[in-house]
Amino acid sequence: MRVHALNLVAGTSACNARCPFCISKMTPKNGICLKARKINLRNLKKACTLAKMSGAATIKITGKGEPTLYPWQITEYLKAIKEFNFPLIELQTNGILLAQQWKKYLPYLNQWYNLGLNTIIISIVHYDAEKNRQLFLPHEKQYTDLPELIAQLHNLGFSIRLSCILVNGFICGKKEAGRLIRFAKNSNVEQLTLIPVTVPKETGNSPIVLWAKKHALKTAQGKEIRNYLEKQGHRLMELPHGGVIYDLNGQNICIADCLTTPKDMRIRHLIFFPDGHIRYDWQYKGAVIL
Repeated sequence: MRVHALNLVAGTSACNARCPFCISKMTPKNGICLKARKINLRNLKKACTLAKMSGAATIKITGKGEPTLYPWQITEYLKAIKEFNFPLIELQTNGILLAQQWKKYLPYLNQWYNLGLNTIIISIVHYDAEKNRQLFLPHEKQYTDLPELIAQLHNLGFSIRLSCILVNGFICGKKEAGRLIRFAKNSNVEQLTLIPVTVPKETGNSPIVLWAKKHALKTAQGKEIRNYLEKQGHRLMELPHGGVIYDLNGQNICIADCLTTPKDMRIRHLIFFPDGHIRYDWQYKGAVIL
């Protein structure tokens, strides 16, 4: 078995954003609810051992909600995995709390950096603050100052990856994609990932599913963005799970699918849940190892 990465699920299903396309709400909860659970450290060590034996070099701390709502659990994860010396450790977040409560989170961020956290992945839908507000914080008057947050995190030593969900009416063509790429480059962002809004194969007809289907990129829009990257950028590599990485004027860009299945026997990621279960697919409850 070959594994690309190990995902550690932190926090609960609670989130401070209101994304109408939330992939977490379209996939099984697998034991994640509104109450934070104590981490099964015994099985966490087994997950880390299995991931290293299977060739994984990356750990990503993510969630079925917003992980930074429970910073103590992120710290607990980082302390527990330190002995395994994974070279790449990432945290996926919408970044809202980090920006809104910077003084509160600064000690945590410094501690996380010292515990080995390398990269902060910030989820967005656009380079424009108002566009991000419309989908992430429709109940508030303004979105965070994203360039300032990126600069602050850079000053602490973190690398930044912007993870942009491609939604019809937002980043949905080469013109807007080009502007997003320039925004990332001007902000000194190390990596930019483009992910078309996705609906799992086995799901119902909840409002989130219906919204995601209605606002998914049209086939022509997706092709336009990919053709733009192929023609204007330099293809660097194709990842085992189907993502493609480009260099465009010095900016690293990956276009991928958050639910892509690998073409070979490599598992895209192991997924560790705090209750001790180890899975390898977000959408199928039966994809369980332990």
